[in-house]
Formats: sequence, structure tokens, C-alpha cells
Amino acid sequence: MSDDVELPPHRFAGLVAPAVDRVFAAGILAGRDGGGAELSQRYGGPAATGFLVEFRTRLAAPGGTVDPAGFAAVTRYRDPASCQRALDKQVAYGMLHRRPDGCLCATERGLAFLAELFQVHAEVTEELWAGHDERVLRLVETLGRLLAHALVSAEEETDVLGDAFAVTAPPYEPDGTAPGVLLLNRLGTLRYHRADAHAAAWTAAGHTALSVSELPAGPERLAIELETDRRAAGPYAALTAEERLTMLADLAALPG
Repeated sequence: MSDDVELPPHRFAGLVAPAVDRVFAAGILAGRDGGGAELSQRYGGPAATGFLVEFRTRLAAPGGTVDPAGFAAVTRYRDPASCQRALDKQVAYGMLHRRPDGCLCATERGLAFLAELFQVHAEVTEELWAGHDERVLRLVETLGRLLAHALVSAEEETDVLGDAFAVTAPPYEPDGTAPGVLLLNRLGTLRYHRADAHAAAWTAAGHTALSVSELPAGPERLAIELETDRRAAGPYAALTAEERLTMLADLAALPG
């Protein structure tokens, strides 16, 4: 199969994005409904745990920190003042620690919450994707290659490493992490790579986070989406065209 004719990386980037979003959202919702919401309440509720969940792939790691640039990038479509107030509450709850340089890290209580959250995600994804073990393992391997390619490309300066992706990649994966958790967190991290590509595309078009969110469907929005696909295509060069199609088929087959 020819990459030039059949499915080049930039075309695949646009096709696979909604499939990635669907499977990721299914896993996150299953986690919430399958014990995550109750777990959060035991630690103070979303007001105490929200950013721990959002930045779990970095904060669960020993010494893992979230810098101000990464925090701003992940929350770029939200009101900064509201985010800071929410962050202050989570610090006050004793779940996060804010260092003098503005970087965030999980407290001992925050790490305990994340360890329990990973267990919840392991249980619910095993149930959600039961009977698809081979497909899950294949996707885990494929996503690992995509994330590694994106990180290496950034180090070699053949691609720009966006702040949202930089603060979430590579995801923390201790020995024994369940395949469903690996898949969920690798999907989530890959989504931030596209989020950075999208932000770069609308910034180049002269937009802000607010103005692009209000942009109606039409030629200008389409141009931004196509440019997003181009900028998000880099990792998919690590796959053959056949592997891209297999990834798309595997994602489409997963329940959720």
C-alpha cells in the first residue's frame, strides 16, 4: 500500500482523531461511573482532585511536576482566573503542592489518590474492553511507538514539542500497569499532541482560544482543521499505511 496514494500521515491524522477521542472518552466515563466518582468524593470531590486526574500521567510519577507553561497549555480554553482559584482549592485540600517556582507536584495524599485511581481504571477498562485483549495490546504497542516518535522528533528538532504534550508525555507507566490503563493514558497523551497542533494552527491564523472557539463552520475553520492535521501528522510517520488502517480498525472495534 502506497503512503503517497492511500493514506498519508496528514490525512490519517484527521481520520483517527475522532476515533481516539471516542475510545478515550469511553474509558474515562467508565472510570467515573465504575468507582472513580466515589473515590474522588472520599478525597474531597472534584474540587480537590480535578487537576490530579487531568495531569495524572505526570503527577503520579516519582518527582513528577507540572510547570506553569504546561498547566496553561492544558487549560488554554478555560478562564485562567477560574483555573487558578480551582488550583488554590486543591492546594488547600492538601492534594497538590505548589513550589516557589510555580510548579505543581502531588502530595502524599495526592499520590495515594492517584494509585487508587489507576486501580479503578484497570478494573473498568478490563471490563469495558473484555474480549478484545489482542486488539488492546496491539493498540498499546502502536501508541507507544507514536509517542516515542513524537518525543524523539522534538529532541531532534524536526517537530515542535508543544507545552501540553510536553507536560503529559511520556505517561507514567510503572511495572505491572494494566493494558487498559496503558491504552487509556497513551490515548490521552496523544490527544494533547493534537491539541498543541490545533493551538499552533489557530495561532498562526491570528486567533485566540476564545475567538477560535466561537468560529463558525466554514472555509476558515476548515483551513485551521487541515493545518491541524498537517501539524499533528508527525507521529504517524512511524507507521506504515497498513498499520494506520489497522489502528483505525482496532479503535473502531472497541466498545464504548
